Amino acid sequence: MRSASRKAKTDAQRELKNMLRDLDDGLPSEDRRYTVGQAVKDFLAYGLPRRSDSTIEKLTILANQHVIPALGARKARELTADDVDKWLAQKAKILSTRTLRDLHSILRRAIARAQKRDKVKRNVALLCEIPEGRQGRPSKSLTVEQAEAILKAAEGTSMRAYVVVSLLTGARTEEMRALTWSRVDLVGKPNADPPVPPHIMVWRSVREGGDTKTRKSRRSLALPQRCIEALKAHKTKQAFARRLAGDRWQETDLVFSSAVGTELDAANVRRAFRKVVEKAGLAAKEWTPRELRHSFVSLLSDNGMPIEQISRLMGHNGTAVTELVYRHQLRPIVEHGAEAMDRIFGSPDDNQAA
Repeated sequence: MRSASRKAKTDAQRELKNMLRDLDDGLPSEDRRYTVGQAVKDFLAYGLPRRSDSTIEKLTILANQHVIPALGARKARELTADDVDKWLAQKAKILSTRTLRDLHSILRRAIARAQKRDKVKRNVALLCEIPEGRQGRPSKSLTVEQAEAILKAAEGTSMRAYVVVSLLTGARTEEMRALTWSRVDLVGKPNADPPVPPHIMVWRSVREGGDTKTRKSRRSLALPQRCIEALKAHKTKQAFARRLAGDRWQETDLVFSSAVGTELDAANVRRAFRKVVEKAGLAAKEWTPRELRHSFVSLLSDNGMPIEQISRLMGHNGTAVTELVYRHQLRPIVEHGAEAMDRIFGSPDDNQAA
């Protein structure tokens, strides 16, 4: 038997009507004691099959820091859309839109899972929109002088080849960390028809599943001479590290690896890169490895390369992504049509002089 009690007669009658309506509709009863916190914990424990450990860890941290402390004690059946709206609005003051989207996803999926198990009747998170979050730090690009300073500062460090290849090819930092020697050709085929230059095959990433960000991202990039020299020197140093590590070395074929051959952690790469930035005389906290890719776009654009070619090098599906994500790094080109018309028809001053 299902029972309920309310202080006011009107509330009791309303609850009785709801119970009778559910009975007539053949709906199962909700779990009246089931909380939002329980729903979220059940989702994290059982609702993420085949997800990577890093994904589960990230969602768990977000849930424990932001979802459970604020909403966890609420009964799932009593949670309202207004509660969720107020919670998201409060979090929007301190978190980015991307993080808000992740938090909303955790809550929505947790309640959906509980709904399928008859713990709650409706998913109020579906009724809520994600507000605009706090603006993050926009990416920026290096000037030619700053880029040269960082390249010089990287000389003699373990980050030299990483910095040189990232800056001069525009490869993503997650693609660099997954690059293997089997995908590196430092010789090419100069006698082929057409000739094949030295290149790297960017076919893998440290993203979940090991694939690149998009299908278009799988590409081969010709190597500038400076990259070839840096990678040759890096290969020699890695061979020495392999001998030094002895039995502790793990053969992964990774180009950029730890002292024992294992995959580099993103935080370690970031710290090592910032040491190079500091050595170059720049503010270390203001720069991250991803901005080598932004600098690649900026330097090419400043030298007149069309956005279509830049887009292909970046591995984007079209120029729209390049323009959206790297708009601050792209040189304005809308005035090129006017310049061309001036060359064709001349300026008023030129016509008067004639």
